[in-house]
Amino acid sequence: MVALLRRAIVFRFVLGLVVLAAPASAAPSAPLTVFAAASLKNALDDVGAEFMATTHVPVRFSYAASSALARQVEQGAPADVFISADPDWMGYLAKRQLIVARSRRDVLTNHLALIAPADSKIRLRVGVGMPLAAALGSGRLAVAGPEVPAGKYARASLTSFGVWDSVKDKLAPAENVRAALTFVARDATPLGIVYDTDAKVEPGVRIVGLFPDASHPPIIYPAAVISASRDPSAAVFVDFLRSPRGAGIFRRYGFIVLPPRR
Repeated sequence: MVALLRRAIVFRFVLGLVVLAAPASAAPSAPLTVFAAASLKNALDDVGAEFMATTHVPVRFSYAASSALARQVEQGAPADVFISADPDWMGYLAKRQLIVARSRRDVLTNHLALIAPADSKIRLRVGVGMPLAAALGSGRLAVAGPEVPAGKYARASLTSFGVWDSVKDKLAPAENVRAALTFVARDATPLGIVYDTDAKVEPGVRIVGLFPDASHPPIIYPAAVISASRDPSAAVFVDFLRSPRGAGIFRRYGFIVLPPRR
């Protein structure tokens, strides 16, 4: 009888430990938080879904201009990974030791495009001396703000073509490249400058022409782990971007995946 009583007590004690431990083990892990350039949204949503299916790690994204996201990180916003649309804003965080330097990867490149509403009749050859101001007429050119990577690339191209001065007072500034895309898609402006990957996912616009890559600094999307992150899956996610599965999704959306540096 005593032996049975002791076994019953031990069983109840062990069962109690199991019950206490169950909620902790069953609780879902906190999602990985990724701050990413607005132009990545469609492709990165799919990459995130594939990453979750592969690793069972939940991911949530915050999309905005790279400049805005970098400043949010600087101000202490909780994030695990940052993906910028240019190296400058990644460098901004690196100088402040806000990213893990060894985790930084140059992941993608892109093309800059001049776009018009889908039903527009505008025809224009993109190049030196192009009559952009005349094509705008009384309208404005939708372009991301001067601190936003797409806006900087656009100004550099237009300056190299010798047409910046003719249109600098005819701009419709947008907070990010997707906002510029929306201006054109809604026919609020007759022309805009975005990435060609943006235009490909928006049926309300068409590409008038592509800007030569040599007319602006190289378009590079770097990714890195945020220094304040304590999530070990952050580094796994950065590497997943250029994995065969991740790279395949980006290529499907028109991005060019950069090879690893040797």
